[in-house]
Amino acid sequence: MNTPYLLIRSVQARAVDVPLSRPIRTAVGDIPTASLVLVDIDTHEGVRGRSYIFGYTDRALGALVRFITDIGPELIGKPVAPVERMRDFDRRFKLLGWQGLVGMAVGGLDMALWDALGQAAAAPVVQLLGGEPKPLPAYDSYGVVDPADDALTLENAVGRGFGGIKVKLDGDTAEDDVKVVREVREIIGSDVALMVDYNQSLTPTEALKRINRLADFDLTWVEEPVPADDIHGHARVRNASPVPVQTGENWWFPRGMANAIAARASDLCMLDIMKIGGVSGWIQAMGQADAASLPVSSHLFIEASAHTLAVTPTAHWLEHLDLAGPLLAEPVQPIDGKITPRGPGLGMTWDEQAVARFIV
Repeated sequence: MNTPYLLIRSVQARAVDVPLSRPIRTAVGDIPTASLVLVDIDTHEGVRGRSYIFGYTDRALGALVRFITDIGPELIGKPVAPVERMRDFDRRFKLLGWQGLVGMAVGGLDMALWDALGQAAAAPVVQLLGGEPKPLPAYDSYGVVDPADDALTLENAVGRGFGGIKVKLDGDTAEDDVKVVREVREIIGSDVALMVDYNQSLTPTEALKRINRLADFDLTWVEEPVPADDIHGHARVRNASPVPVQTGENWWFPRGMANAIAARASDLCMLDIMKIGGVSGWIQAMGQADAASLPVSSHLFIEASAHTLAVTPTAHWLEHLDLAGPLLAEPVQPIDGKITPRGPGLGMTWDEQAVARFIV
């Protein structure tokens, strides 16, 4: 290379809507497809960095694509230096604020920049972070399940070596939740970790009522029992809960995490690499988790999260919920219930024929 840095030549964003092999039912709505934005950053040196962001709904795709397309020209000619570009973004959007579509776009751009660095070095991002590729324990993540209908699927997950299973709960009553959890526990056995996720659907009072009913089933955690932004409600639940409380997937950037830690909002934390600020944000967040002795699990984004979780001092579980597999030339394949970070970069290459089928 003629320069010490890769220099950004172009930024591209494309919207895709990918059918999920296992549509996700939650207590607050269903997610039938993976509404994604693919981010490609090309450099003058011929290196391409890739990432994707999850829009949750197809209604967000147009706005995300337009936003990335509009700010892309501001990056052209600048070095592929993720930490410096994050500082640029901080100055650019401080008055507007980081949450929502802005934070999602910034997280995706940061991941693509790190991928470009790894591609240029012919090394996985985990190596750039000072770590090494190693198998990470993963749990298989489900939406709301019907134990009678989904028993074979759950049994197959255990048979594939997953050491943990997570299900979402949406029962009208505590008795409904107890029935589901009891039957799932019977299906997967006592040696497999079992997590439940309420997706922010309860009040603190109702959450404690239900958690107390579920405590007999040896739960590894109960996730987001109350609204994510109610950190004091989470703290109230945590203080009285017989089951560890998990939250964090909706913390926006490291500062949002710091506020939750100060409020003692959870026993465990789950970082969403898109919302925490990409790889650069995760690096800061994992230091906070280490200082607070908080075990860290990942949320979605199995390809990128494997790299950052592998260097996280308090690494706990990697969530296996494959959103982008149908778009990849080589989808991630768990082996014996574990996922190993791949390279170069984040280990993703688009299958352009697949992308063309699902393009919005």
